[in-house]
Amino acid sequence: MNERFAFDLDLAGRATVAGADEAGRGCLAGPLVAAAVSFDYAAMDDADFAALDGLDDSKRVSKARRAALYDEILRRARQVVIVCRSPGTIDRDGLHRCNLAALARAVEGIAPAPGVTLVDGFPLPGCRRAHRAVVGGDGRSAAIAAASVVAKVTRDRLMRRLHLSHPQYGFDRHVGYATAAHHEAIAAHGVCELHRLSFASVAYRQLGLTFEVEELVPSG
Repeated sequence: MNERFAFDLDLAGRATVAGADEAGRGCLAGPLVAAAVSFDYAAMDDADFAALDGLDDSKRVSKARRAALYDEILRRARQVVIVCRSPGTIDRDGLHRCNLAALARAVEGIAPAPGVTLVDGFPLPGCRRAHRAVVGGDGRSAAIAAASVVAKVTRDRLMRRLHLSHPQYGFDRHVGYATAAHHEAIAAHGVCELHRLSFASVAYRQLGLTFEVEELVPSG
């Protein structure tokens, strides 16, 4: 059995376990996407565990493998909840605050409440669901790894659709991350409504956008 399933089962036995993670926190453009995935381990058999054996941190899984795992997760999870936060909301409320709020919303959307709820990295202040933060959880827990895959695939597919209306930025290739090609596109075309101006990027400073960036960073 995948060691990440063993981690969950050691914590919860055959109870239902939910995991939560996000994708897009470090991007220059596009939404933040949080996902929560619950598995009813009492209802899973050897075939289910085998189909999900490749679960791991989505950053360590190939694009093709992520897509295959995404389909298997949706077939075998008890529930999947996805929450998005737009670039405008991120600029208004702050990235870290948006991240915690989106994860809390995703976790609270799992119903009925699972036996154990695990969140990658951070405890979630104000979350109405009891949960445990797991540092490096997307590489340790199967439920968190599944949420990592769902969040990443969902966000990447959304960015590729947004590429159709903003082809000059190459979102179909870098999906909003701060690559050299993305910096060059910003230098050539400026920013669009999909860019997060509260992210103090070198690409923005080169365009003289420092003042606007500072104005958009929430106080307090």
